[in-house]
Order: sequence, then structure tokens, then C-alpha cells
Amino acid sequence: MARHPFPARALQAAAWPALGLLSALGLWWLAVHGLGRASLMAQRFSPEATWQAAGVLWHGGEIGHHALVSLQRVALALLLALAVGVPLGLVIGISRRAEQTCSVVFQFLRMVSPLSWMPLAVMALGLGDAPVVFLLVCAAVWPIVLNVAAGIAAIDPQWLTLADSLGANRRERLWHIIVPAIASHLLTGLRLAIGLIWVVLVPAEMLGVNAGLGYFILDTRDRMAYGELMVTILLIGVLGYALDCLARAAHRRWAGA
Repeated sequence: MARHPFPARALQAAAWPALGLLSALGLWWLAVHGLGRASLMAQRFSPEATWQAAGVLWHGGEIGHHALVSLQRVALALLLALAVGVPLGLVIGISRRAEQTCSVVFQFLRMVSPLSWMPLAVMALGLGDAPVVFLLVCAAVWPIVLNVAAGIAAIDPQWLTLADSLGANRRERLWHIIVPAIASHLLTGLRLAIGLIWVVLVPAEMLGVNAGLGYFILDTRDRMAYGELMVTILLIGVLGYALDCLARAAHRRWAGA
């Protein structure tokens, strides 16, 4: 038996992701300096130029401001999506008639790209944060609705029968049986919602706002600051990965509780 099994396991677990990251970095370097060595434009997207731009942006603090604005919009959109999606999911999950009435409409709206609503959002809400948050909510609400409804459908009917036999009213059934039973499904829906929000965020922030990661991508393109553009793209990936890790951790913690 190994003397220090935990550090060895932790090192081995970290080695493969590190190898994957190094491989991706190597392919990036090869694409720029190998396949694109004759292109002056390709050199502007090199890892070295990106690293230099990252140092400038870090000391300037500008990109941190844009990231914070984007995260604030994501947080607000998630709260609104939960406020709308959870009650809708409960209604169509509990009521068979409501599910039959709303199913076709919900499936139709779910299949419409959130970005398709962009012109209508601008005309109705004007410029600024409101249309951006609206588009994010359009992306996030459907995974929450469908997963909450699926969680209710997965409840063992014997639990509801037992609650009725004990004289539980609707409120007690909701808080003591339904809510705990759908929590895992809700967290799954929340994770899917975060992923969709993060995909929609960048194009949505190219819509009449003056801050945010999507706006900053357009700004770097217009200034031809391609190193800063690559830094922003990488930061979007890092923040999205971090948000997904938080959602996965919450799901695992609840499932293991």
C-alpha cells in the first residue's frame, strides 16, 4: 500500500487535465507559427501576443470591469428565470390539464433561438441592459421549466398517498415532498440554463450596451487589438467553466446529502 495515497491520486487526477491544456496550447502555437507562419494576421493571434495583452489588461483592470458586468447580468437573468420557470414547472407538473394546454406552446417557444427575439427586444425595451437580460432569460427559462416538471413526474406516487393519509394539505405536500424531490432536477435544469445563458451572453452584449465581455470583443475588433480579443475569448471560456463547476458541485452535494 502506498504511503501517501491521497497526494498521489490528486497528482494523477490533475495530470491528465494539465496534459490536455498543454496539448491545446501546443496546437494553438503550431497553428500560428506552423500553418500560419506566412500570415502577419495570424501572428497577432499567437500565444505570445495574447500573453502580453493579458498582462496589459490585468494591470489596467478594464477587462475585470467588463467581466463583472457580464456576471451581474447572468445572475439577474438566472434569478428571473428561476422566478418564472419554477412556478411554471410546478403548474404543468402537478396539473395534467395545464400540461396538455401548455405543452405545444412551450415546445414551440423552446425551439426558437433566443437571439431571434433580439429585434423585438430592442423595439420593446430599448437599448441597455433590459433587452440583454430578456434574451438571457429566454435562453434559461425552458431548461428550468422542463426539469422541474420532470422532477414532479418522477415522484413516487406512494409518497403523495402517504401524505394524504397523514392529512397533509397542499402547502405541506409542496414543501415537504415535492420541493425536496425536485431539487436534483432543478439543479440539473439550472446547470443547463447556465450553459445556454453563457452561449447567448456574448452576442446579446453586442446589442447596444457599453460594457460586458460581448461589447469588449467588438471593441477589441474595432481597435484591431487582436491579442486582447484572444484574452477575452479565453476569459469567457474560463468563467463559463467555473460557473459550470459550481453548478456541478451544488448538484453533487445535494445528491450526496
